[in-house]
Amino acid sequence: MAHIKVAIADDHKIFRSGVINTLVPYDNIRFVFEADDGLHLLQHMEQHQPDVILMDLKMPNMDGIEATIKVKEKYPDVKVIILTMYEDDNFIVHLVENGANAYLLKNADPEEIYEAICTTYEKGFYFNENVNLALLKKVLHKNKQQFKPTLKNEIQLNDREQEVLKLICQELTTQEISEQIFLSPRTVEGIRQKLLEKLNVKNSVGLVLYAFRSGLIE
Repeated sequence: MAHIKVAIADDHKIFRSGVINTLVPYDNIRFVFEADDGLHLLQHMEQHQPDVILMDLKMPNMDGIEATIKVKEKYPDVKVIILTMYEDDNFIVHLVENGANAYLLKNADPEEIYEAICTTYEKGFYFNENVNLALLKKVLHKNKQQFKPTLKNEIQLNDREQEVLKLICQELTTQEISEQIFLSPRTVEGIRQKLLEKLNVKNSVGLVLYAFRSGLIE
């Protein structure tokens, strides 16, 4: 497995040190820098170029919400994992819709943080089954009626596109999808790109959101 370059942005040095120390046993992860707020994070992005960022929300000078939006605008391939005490579903949906690739609570086990880092790096997103995905589905189903007519009337997916979309929602890689439905990786990636264009979303997270809103995934 390739080395994953990780940055952490949190205004509490003790917490940052604790996270870094708990992930020391995983030798495929390398922390490239620490930041105590969003502004500090952005100032070091170009020099260190992390693959994944662990991002707190409440920070001085620039909070994690603004920092996430700015990071995704300038560095769209960098994965952002929110690591916060805020469990409110509105925060989760807002951050995911603005490009966050995962949303974890600060009481998450080190094993889950490690899994989130690896999964977002390899597959583009990670949704915690017990908290994040449950809250995400609850909010989206609550608002499902207002989205359903527009999607049904304006966006049509063929059977193959729906099949690929469902497998993306199961966190399968392009290679894994190609093996399961007997298509070349290049063809699968072409379908994925077509989905991004059709649905007017930027990444796999946007595809998953569409799947929930349209009722394709229950």
